[in-house]
Amino acid sequence: MKQKSSLSIFLIIGISIVGGITGAALFSQSASQDSEKNLSDTIQSVNVIERVQGIASSTDFSLAAEEAIHSVVHVKTSVEQGYYYNPFKDFFFGFGESQPQATPRMVQSSGSGVIISEDGYIVTNNHVVENAKEVRVSLNDNREYSAEIIGVDPTTDLAVLKIDANKLSVLSFGNSDKVKLGEWVLAVGNPFNLTSTVTAGIISAKGRNINIIDDKSAIEAFIQTDAAVNPGNSGGALINTTGQLIGINTAISTRSGSYEGYSFAVPANIVRKVVDDMLKYGTVQRAYLGVNIVDVNQALAKDKSLKANQGVFISEVTENGAAKEAGIENGDVIIEAGGNEIKKSSELLEVIGSRRPGDNLKVTILRGSKKLKFDIILRNRDGNTDMLKKEEIASRLSLGGTFETLSDAQKNKYGLSSGVIITEIGDGKLKKAGIPAGFILTRLNNKTVNSQKDVEGILKKLNSGDGVLMQGYRSNGRPDYFAFGL
Repeated sequence: MKQKSSLSIFLIIGISIVGGITGAALFSQSASQDSEKNLSDTIQSVNVIERVQGIASSTDFSLAAEEAIHSVVHVKTSVEQGYYYNPFKDFFFGFGESQPQATPRMVQSSGSGVIISEDGYIVTNNHVVENAKEVRVSLNDNREYSAEIIGVDPTTDLAVLKIDANKLSVLSFGNSDKVKLGEWVLAVGNPFNLTSTVTAGIISAKGRNINIIDDKSAIEAFIQTDAAVNPGNSGGALINTTGQLIGINTAISTRSGSYEGYSFAVPANIVRKVVDDMLKYGTVQRAYLGVNIVDVNQALAKDKSLKANQGVFISEVTENGAAKEAGIENGDVIIEAGGNEIKKSSELLEVIGSRRPGDNLKVTILRGSKKLKFDIILRNRDGNTDMLKKEEIASRLSLGGTFETLSDAQKNKYGLSSGVIITEIGDGKLKKAGIPAGFILTRLNNKTVNSQKDVEGILKKLNSGDGVLMQGYRSNGRPDYFAFGL
């Protein structure tokens, strides 16, 4: 379970008010027998009783819990962390042909996962299986399988596993957009290796951004709950009282390393979309609105003379983006997207994160005092609606970076008319050549570039061993160039 240091918040909720309502209702019902004029009061009182009894009955979680424990698995991993030497072996038996032999040091870890198909597909957290050399999955009936990692998405901290099994118990997806504050939920997982553990709580907040995913393109719009979640719950299920999956438990807010009040789950609508992408395309299809945004607050509203005290302020509309094509302008305030009220940027990112390039998104904005509606066709990172193939992603990863078109603000800052900024430097050729993240590439092999496609088009014409010359500017504006071979 990922952890984030935070001040603990304690909330005590009294339950005596329920008994008070019930007592008042019964008293009113008794009084109504003495006088016909109190009939309407009696009817109202009976309705109160029924509502209170309904609330009481909804706290019986046994059916939902029994259903869920058969669909939540125990994920066990072996991760290589450094090496160790055996000095006694080296002393008595020698060093062999050359140097002392190091043995990989394997560390065992565990988390949880949720079965999402009868034929063995399982969703869990990326951080549960990250760098794992071996992954094994134990079912609730103690059957154990070796698992294959089908795909991972660090931007949402999700991963998909596959085991060779059939006729498994599956959790159905619920609609996480419809969950409400105060709604009862259950967390199901394997905290501290205590298998099939169920805890209960309520939805404490929605669309929570806690800055725990270390990725430039991270989507953080967590469901916050006070159901007890501890290390080992990562990748487990957050379900509603009908047994539907509404989130994947991912993080806790803590100073001690254990549960201290609040936990966070990736919403089910994002989980479903990420899983579908991995299974259908082999990689996650990210949609972009094409704007730079900031949350509206009182200071911003006063500075920009906004007619809204909440929402998402558009500080810049990027060129060739979906928003610009639809007519969105700098200074607009997004107050609704996809039928959901938007109060902060994390809520907008959640809506967009559950969609793909080419999807239509209905957006409502405030422009001054006018409320305007737009139909926006979302685009991918390259500025079109194409679905990226797994092979294209693999090609980019081998190079070790992605290339984003410069915004107007970036062009003005550096006095450029074209160029791309290199982001997300990985372990490929760019890193080996010493190219830093944020490097602005203006010319590749003496040809002007202005998009990811420009870069890929030039590289596709090269053969293995050919030279690559990248010219441009570092983030501080200093001109520089790098040369390496394919």
